[in-house]
Amino acid sequence: MATLNLPADFETYAEARKAGFMRMKELKDNGARVIGVFCSFVPQELILAAGAVSVGLCASSEEPIRAAEADLPRNLCPLIKASYGFALTDTCPYFYFSDLVVGETTCDGKKKMFELMNDIKETYVLQLPSARDENALDAWEKEIIRFWKKLEDFYGITITEEDVKKAIELKNHERDVMLRFLELGKLDPAPLSGYEMGTRQDALGFNPDMAARCAIIEKRTGEVLKDWEANKKGKPSDRPRILVTGCPNAGVREKIIKAVEELGADVVAFDCCSGTREKIEKVDTTLPVTRALAKKYLNINCSVMSPNDARLDYISGMIDDYHVDGVLEIILQACHTYAIEATKVRRLVQEKGLPYLNIETDYSQNDRGQINTRLGAFLETINK
Repeated sequence: MATLNLPADFETYAEARKAGFMRMKELKDNGARVIGVFCSFVPQELILAAGAVSVGLCASSEEPIRAAEADLPRNLCPLIKASYGFALTDTCPYFYFSDLVVGETTCDGKKKMFELMNDIKETYVLQLPSARDENALDAWEKEIIRFWKKLEDFYGITITEEDVKKAIELKNHERDVMLRFLELGKLDPAPLSGYEMGTRQDALGFNPDMAARCAIIEKRTGEVLKDWEANKKGKPSDRPRILVTGCPNAGVREKIIKAVEELGADVVAFDCCSGTREKIEKVDTTLPVTRALAKKYLNINCSVMSPNDARLDYISGMIDDYHVDGVLEIILQACHTYAIEATKVRRLVQEKGLPYLNIETDYSQNDRGQINTRLGAFLETINK
C-alpha cells in the first residue's frame, strides 16, 4: 500500500482535538459562552449572534462505547453511543466546557439518547421536520424562533435582528471559503488527498475562532493551487476518482478513506456532513432572517428528509462535476435512514454506469482486513 503525501504541518484529527482543549479552557477562563453541538442542522448564526462559540462534541471514537452500552442498546449507531459515552464518562473536554448542549431530531436513536444526556447536562433539542414543504418550513421557522428565545433566556441577553444579520454574513463567508477548499477535488489530477480534506474539515470544528479557521483554509487552498499549477496541471492521473457519500465518516476515516487512497485511488468529493452538503447553499440575505435561516437549514440533504430527491440530484451532479469513476457509500451500523436510502443511491450510480460499493461498519477495527479486501476488489472494477 502506498503512503499518502501529506504536508509537513498536517495536523491529525486527534492532534487537532487535543490542541483545541487548551484553546477552549482559555476561552472559558476568560468568560466565553460555549455551546456544544453534534449536527450541521443547528443554526450556527444564532449561536454567533448570542456572542457564543459553538464546538463540535466528541462522537467519533469507540473508547466510550462500552460505558454507553450500560444505558443504550448494543445494536445502536456507534456515533450515538460514542456521543453519549463521552458525556457519561466525562472524557470529552468540549462537553465539559459547554454551557449548553444543542441536539436535533435527525433520528429516533439520537432524540431518545438526548433525553438521557439531559440528565448529565442541559440538552436543548431542535424539533426538525422530516419533509420539505411549506408546512415543514413554517414549523422549522418556529423552531428557529424558539431557539433564538432559548439562547436569550439561557444567557440573560437580547439578540437583535442586526446581530443575526452580521452573523449570517460571517457564516456565509466561511461557507464560501470551505467550499473553495473542498472543490479542489474537481481538479485532475487530484491536488490533495481526500483524507487530508476530510481531516482538516472536521478538525477545524475544534477551533472556535472563525477568522482563524478561514485563514487556515485559505492559506492551504492557495498552497495546493500553486503546487498544482506548477507540478500537476496538464498531467491527468490514472488513479480512480472516488466520491464518498453516506454517514459521517470521522470515526472510520482511517480504515476506509485513508485505506482506499493507499490502495491507489483518489477520494475527490464528499457528500456527507463534513463535505460540501452544508456549504452549497448560503443563507439568503434578501429574506427575513428567521425565514432565511429556516429555508437554508431545511435544505441540507440529510437522509432524515423524506422524500430526499434533492440528495440524489446533488450526487448525480457531483459525479459529473468531479469526474467520478466510482461511488463509495459508508453506512454506520443501525443508521436506518442512510441504509434504506442507499438503495436509491446505488440505483442512481448504476444508471450512470459507474461501480458502487456499500460498506456498513462501526468504530471497531475488527473488520479492517475485510474492508481492505472489498476496497481492493472495488477498485479493480474501475477501468481507467
